[in-house]
Formats: sequence, C-alpha cells, structure tokens
Amino acid sequence: MSTDELQNLLDIATEAALAAGAVLQAYWGKLEEIQEKGRPGDLVTEADKAAEVAILDVLRRHVPTHGILTEESGSLGDRTSKYLWAIDPLDGTTNYAHQYPFSAASIGLLIDDVPQVGAIFDPFHNELFRAATGLGATRNRRPIQVSQISELSKSLLVTGFAYDRHETADNNYAEFCHLTHLTQGVRRSGSASLDLAHVACGRLDGYWERGLSPWDMAAGIVILLEAGGQVTAYDGSPLQINSGRILGSNGRIHDQIRDALQRVPPLSSWPSVPQESDRS
Repeated sequence: MSTDELQNLLDIATEAALAAGAVLQAYWGKLEEIQEKGRPGDLVTEADKAAEVAILDVLRRHVPTHGILTEESGSLGDRTSKYLWAIDPLDGTTNYAHQYPFSAASIGLLIDDVPQVGAIFDPFHNELFRAATGLGATRNRRPIQVSQISELSKSLLVTGFAYDRHETADNNYAEFCHLTHLTQGVRRSGSASLDLAHVACGRLDGYWERGLSPWDMAAGIVILLEAGGQVTAYDGSPLQINSGRILGSNGRIHDQIRDALQRVPPLSSWPSVPQESDRS
C-alpha cells in the first residue's frame, strides 16, 4: 500500500476519533443510564452508543466497503474485506461513568489481519495519538518515541485486570504483585489504548494485560510500534491479536518483562492477609 493511501486512511481514523471525542465531551457528567453488559463491572452508557454512531457515520461515508468490528455492535459490514476497522468508542467506560477523566476513543485498522493504522483521542487531556505503518507516531501532530529506560528495576509499568477477574485464578493479580516488586511501580489506568499510547510517548516503559479484545489493542499497537517500541505475546512470540494477551514495551526492557512474567509465583503461594478472626 502506498504512503498516500495509508495517510488517507490515517486521516479517516483521526476524523472518527475526534468525532467520538466530541460526543464523549458532550455527555460528560450528564449520563442518565449506566448498564452492565452481562459481567459485573462491564459497563455501557449512552455515551458509548452515541460515540459509536459518530464513528460509524465517518467510516460509512469514507470507506463503506470495509469491515468493522466494534465493541458495542460487534461485526459489521463486509467480513471478507481485507480491511477491518477495530473500534472502541469509549475505552475506559468505568472511569467515564465515575467521572474519572481517563478514557479515550480508539480507532484501529487491520489490513490483512495486521494493525497498520491507529488513532486514539483522549478528550479530557486534549491529546491525539496517531500512527500508520511507516509514517511514524505522533502526539498532537508532533513525533513521539519510547523511553530510553533499559533496566527493569528503574522502569514504570502499567497493566489492567479483565472483567472476569472475580471468576478465574488467571486474573493478573500475581503478575501485578510480582512486577511491582521488581520495578519502580506498576500503574493501573483502566484504558488499554491509552496505556499503549503512554508507553509509545515515553511516559511509561512497559505494559502487559490479558482479557483484551482487538478493539482494545489495534490502534495502540500501531502507535507503539511506530514510536520504536516492541509488541509480542507474553512469551515473546509474535502477537496474536485475538489471543487477548499483549506485552508491549520500549523494547529495551522487553525481554526482562517477558522473563519476569514467566517466573511469576502462583497466586496461591503468596502470603494470605490475616482475617479479623485470626487476630482475635
């Protein structure tokens, strides 16, 4: 694909992200309906739905023959197209519902199953992250790059916890504790797309998470790679975007995070917190 074609697709992604961001700003603090989508904590609001409508309007005007995968409506359009837009109209719905200003609209494009275009707009900090394969990554139109941190012990990481964490032992708690001990800290923001964008611009040095969907990751993957970072599966093998698991970093500490994830002691082996009855 030519540079001009990729640039055009990036401009479409940007238009869609900004349109969704305007909707999120308009609904901020004015929500009337917050629902759970079946799992505890997995929320949807009228802002999610309205932002999705704004995105779909942009995509259908510009690329009506492309496939679309969206968090709220599922698979739309031509499923046989080599172009698949993976969109999250509101990444960080729980934050948004509680008026915690850390969420974003995320627009990613997979071409032949490979993420190649991404735009993420954070309307609360007015930050637009963009990238396309071979075109570099930017924040508010200025180039960004990953950090220079090369030691895990000096790094600041970020992660998240899946909605099914209440129901499964594979819930990332042990990984969070283990890597907190090995680094200068691990943050949990509640927005996978922004986590990847913040690694891309050097605010954070690495990120891992499980339980994700393609729309959570697609845009951020492109932005992080174009900023000089690295993205793989937990074990360092090539990322499978439908696996739900991702390891992203500045590249310099990637193997160190990978090795640490492989050595995480089982959660059952961690000391338990004494209960009140044990103290009496």
